[in-house]
Amino acid sequence: MGRLKTIYRCQSCGFGAAKFLGQCPSCESWNSLVEEVVEEISSSSAKNRSRLLTDFSSEIVSLSDLKPEASLRLPTGVLELDRLLGGGLVKGQIALLAGPPGIGKSTIVLQAAALLSEAGHKVLYVSGEESLDQISNRAKRLNVAKSRLSLLAETDLTKIIAALESLNPEVLVLDSIQTVYHPELDSSPGTVVQVRECAAQILRFSKNKGISVFLLGHVTKDGSVAGPRVLEHLVDTVLYFDSERQDVFRVLRAQKNRFGPTDEAGFFEMSSVGLREVKSVSSLFFDSSRMEEKPGRAISVAMEGSRPVLIEVQSLVVSTKYPLPRRMATGLDLNRVLVLLASMEKHLRLRLEDKDVFLNLAGGVKISDPALDLAVCASVLSSAYDAPVPKDMAIVGEVSLLGDIGSVPRADQRLKEAAKMGFKKALMPGGKEKGDWPSSVQAIGVSDLKQASSAIFGGK
Repeated sequence: MGRLKTIYRCQSCGFGAAKFLGQCPSCESWNSLVEEVVEEISSSSAKNRSRLLTDFSSEIVSLSDLKPEASLRLPTGVLELDRLLGGGLVKGQIALLAGPPGIGKSTIVLQAAALLSEAGHKVLYVSGEESLDQISNRAKRLNVAKSRLSLLAETDLTKIIAALESLNPEVLVLDSIQTVYHPELDSSPGTVVQVRECAAQILRFSKNKGISVFLLGHVTKDGSVAGPRVLEHLVDTVLYFDSERQDVFRVLRAQKNRFGPTDEAGFFEMSSVGLREVKSVSSLFFDSSRMEEKPGRAISVAMEGSRPVLIEVQSLVVSTKYPLPRRMATGLDLNRVLVLLASMEKHLRLRLEDKDVFLNLAGGVKISDPALDLAVCASVLSSAYDAPVPKDMAIVGEVSLLGDIGSVPRADQRLKEAAKMGFKKALMPGGKEKGDWPSSVQAIGVSDLKQASSAIFGGK
């Protein structure tokens, strides 16, 4: 056994220092260095210890000599999850699912694992946070208790690897990577060293055996995955739950995907029997039966991946007695909102220096689609002048610094979604070129903010 020494390890990036530092010199995060006891080992011992549990190597070959096999997908049975994965799991794929506590990570993977098991696939569910009785009770609540899913409550990595070798499953679910530890490492579970080494061992084993893996990960208070950043580089797919815990709806987004798209989003609704897929996404954030012509409201159509979604933009412009007016945006990028407000002040002579401006996307959704720009401007103008936007008008367009209205992609899909929800008019950029648009919607083309304001409010 080698000599023991103490180092201070950054829990954000893995940087090691001989003494405690308030700020990490590598990632500049504060109070992230934690004391760890490590063992100094000789080069020969290090070579033996670095020997992997499984070999993952190949001979040098020419790319032209390889005959790639067809990438067969393994559908999980959860359609929204399969949409994000690109049609299902790929053999040997490692997917990291992260999100805040209580948002539904364990729920969705248990549902997917049960559906895979019912389809005849061999699945091993390993839990380091719950006992077998707790998993059984949750399975009963989700109506999947009769599934032939294999369960294991274990945190020792060597025992998990041994169970994989004996069972040889097609899919592994590990809940969670922060609870697993390698017995040869002296650090505690969840530390940078443990998370990095355990994830690397699982990666090599799964790639060698062709096992698809779901890794569940915790997040820090700022929303990033807990542990070293290298964890996200190791895996093939990174999925994030983008929602607050108290919200009924859950949005699952792909931050990284080697085998599928990264611009898709899956929508779920939390219920007493688990997460349910939302088929009509526009109905989440838009209710045509409650639509009234009120100042400060504008409807737009954003794209979430390949799906158009109707979004209600709400604005409140009120006078302030303070020298510095407030600017707040919920669901929108505040910096982008500030640029739009400045553009309206310049090109529409709108005075906002003595006004507080509050913006919100209804339903608690977060959208970064630039096509919402024109709807944001319309809602602010509507609230500032107390003039409602026509309730049968959908507004789509990107606003530049010069006040011009830029084109948006997939305009035909946006208009079809608006027509499906009962809209009769659509304020669009340009408007002279005619695409595959529904005849029930009148496309009104505008080129700048002045034309858009005149078209919405009738020149008032």
